[in-house]
Amino acid sequence: MSGQAPLYRIQFMNNGKNYQLYVREIVQSNLFGFLEIADFVFDTQSAVLVDPSEERLKNEFSGVERSYIPIQAVIRIDAVTERGSARISDLGDNVTVFPYLSGKKP
Repeated sequence: MSGQAPLYRIQFMNNGKNYQLYVREIVQSNLFGFLEIADFVFDTQSAVLVDPSEERLKNEFSGVERSYIPIQAVIRIDAVTERGSARISDLGDNVTVFPYLSGKKP
């Protein structure tokens, strides 16, 4: 992997969903409290079997060069050697949105 650009898997919360994306660039943004992600990596192979979750992400991030993610929305960042499938899933009950305001639904 020394000759290739690093590959990162980032998981973050957005509108009650868990987004998992693969990107080549993650840096601290000049906007205070945000991470800047760029160079999105999606499956480019044309196949008969299509993952609807990955297609939804491709459509959502088509034309996007850089995205700014609030630091408190980030769940996990991993440096990986191989790309898996990008996906959107429900957060479930074990993740609480920060900051948590008791008595109010996020």
